[in-house]
Amino acid sequence: MRRTAIALAASTAAFSLAACGVIDGIGGGSSSAAPKKGNDITVGLLLPEKENTRYEKFDYPIIKEQVASLTDNKGKVRYANAEQDAAKQSEQLDQMIADKVDVLLVDAVDAKAIAPGVKRAKDAGIPVIAYDRLAQGPIDAYISFDNELVGQVQGRAILEALGSKAPSSKIVMMNGSDTDPNAAQFKEGALGELQGKVNIVKSYDTKDWKPENAKANMAEAIQSVGLGNIAAVYSANDGMAGGVIEALKGAGALKVPPVTGQDAELEAVQRIVSGDQYMSVYKSYPEEANNAAEIAVAKVQGRSIEFDALTRDKVDSPTHKRIPAMLVPVVALTKANIKETVLQDGIYTVNDICTVPYRVACAAIDLK
Repeated sequence: MRRTAIALAASTAAFSLAACGVIDGIGGGSSSAAPKKGNDITVGLLLPEKENTRYEKFDYPIIKEQVASLTDNKGKVRYANAEQDAAKQSEQLDQMIADKVDVLLVDAVDAKAIAPGVKRAKDAGIPVIAYDRLAQGPIDAYISFDNELVGQVQGRAILEALGSKAPSSKIVMMNGSDTDPNAAQFKEGALGELQGKVNIVKSYDTKDWKPENAKANMAEAIQSVGLGNIAAVYSANDGMAGGVIEALKGAGALKVPPVTGQDAELEAVQRIVSGDQYMSVYKSYPEEANNAAEIAVAKVQGRSIEFDALTRDKVDSPTHKRIPAMLVPVVALTKANIKETVLQDGIYTVNDICTVPYRVACAAIDLK
C-alpha cells in the first residue's frame, strides 16, 4: 500500500470536525452535498472473527453506540461475524444486500475473496467502506491503522531489546495470515527495520492468525534452530505471541527472549507486566471504530465535505487506486506506558490487569 501525506505525528485524539468548521454539513460552501438519507439508516457491519477479543468487546459495541449518537438514536447497526470463514462472510454480505442496508462496513476475512461481494453491493447502490483490512473491489473508503508503521514499531522494539548484540542475533518471524493484506504490510514494515541488522533464521506465514498454528510453527523453529540460539521472536499479534511463548516455555525456556505483539489484548498486557512478552502495539480501537461510524454515516447521508475531511489520506489496493482513507496512528506498548495508554483510554482497569498472579509484578512497576 502506497500512502500519501500521512502525518505520523498526528494526535491520537479523535478527529474533530468542528476544528475544520464543518458542523452538521455547514461551512464547506457550494461543494456541500444534500443528504441522501436522514437519520433512519441501517449500517451493515461485517467483522471477520472472534479469536481476537477486540471485535466483540470493542469494535461492534462502539460502532453501534456511535451510529446511534450520530443519528439521534434513529440509526441502527446490523452485525454479523464470519468466524474466520470467507464463504460465510460472503453469504452474510449477500444477506445484507438483500436486506437493503444503507451502507456496509466490511472487515474482510479474505481481502481478495470478498471483492465480488463488494461489487454486488455497489451494483445495488450500497456504499462499501473497508474497515481495518483493505478489501479488494470497488470500495468507497478505507479506515485502519497505519499498518506499515505497526511493523516498523515492532521491528524497532526488537532492535532496542537486542542492543549491540543485534548483528549476531538469530530471530524468528511469526507473520500473520497470507490472506490478510494487513499481515503483508506489518511484515513489510518490520523487514524494513530488521533486514541487514539481525539474522532472520526462520519466517512463517501463520494460517488464519491462529495461536495454535503459531505455537506449532515455533516448535518447529526451536527444533531447527535450537532454543538457546533464538535471541528474539517477531510476532505480528498478541494471540500468536501467546502461542509462541507457550512453545518456548514448553521447550524449557527459563527466560523468554523478547517477543513482540499487537492489539494490546488483556492477556498480552499481563504478559508484558510479568516480563514474558516484551511489547505490544496499542491501537486505539475506540478512535478507529468511532471514526468508521462517522465515515459511514456521512457517506450514506451525502455529507461529502465531512466525508472528505475524515478521509484525507489515499491508499492503493490491487484493484483500485487512490482510495480515500483515514490511517490512525499507533503506539508501542511496554511496561513503561501502560498507564498512559490502555488505562487512560479506559480499555482496561488496574483490577483487570493486576489479578492475583500479577499483583507482585504490578506493584514492581507501580501499577495500582
